[in-house]
Amino acid sequence: MSAYDYGLWPSVVFNVAFFGAFLLSFLRPRKKVEWRSMGLVGAFILALFAEMYGFPLTIFVVTSVLGGQLGVADPFAHINGHLWGTLMGFSEGGKLIICQLGNLLMIGGLVILGRGWFLIHRAQGSLVTHGLYRWVRHPQYTGLFLLTVGMLIQWPTVVTLLMWPILVWTYYRLARREEEELILLFRERYEDYRRVTPAFWPAFSKRKKELLS
Repeated sequence: MSAYDYGLWPSVVFNVAFFGAFLLSFLRPRKKVEWRSMGLVGAFILALFAEMYGFPLTIFVVTSVLGGQLGVADPFAHINGHLWGTLMGFSEGGKLIICQLGNLLMIGGLVILGRGWFLIHRAQGSLVTHGLYRWVRHPQYTGLFLLTVGMLIQWPTVVTLLMWPILVWTYYRLARREEEELILLFRERYEDYRRVTPAFWPAFSKRKKELLS
């Protein structure tokens, strides 16, 4: 008998509430544009967990297109929802390895988010250029990107794959808006900091060269 490991709506509610509360705590949206960006993140998380535990829309789409070519006898067993491994024909162990890789990125993203918030909170309005901010100007957004990439690795869906580039573009634009405000507030100090520090991803060799020059 085929398994159907979905319809677990309490799990959907729990995970959406858990990740939503965490992100609200550490991203702390205040302005309208920040709430709009946060709303997109919330929609991404809802779409992910609704398919992970509720209704597997993407698996229905994939099975309707590929049918027997999917290579599994029971596509609606939960282990086969790790679609990267399923599509590449991995064993159950291989699918779990991919799942754990996604988990590592998610945990790393959450840690970076939390650490970035702590540094900003402790600074009480002053310019932060140490810790994570020594390597990137927007570590909290870097953490958010890592978190969502981990989710896409662990449980890819049609909706979240389409949403992810929009999410990244939205936070890129938000970061640019925030930097305009920081330039007005800190002037040359922030300009000098921005000149040597990448926005989201560390450039270790460039940073070392700039610091030594």
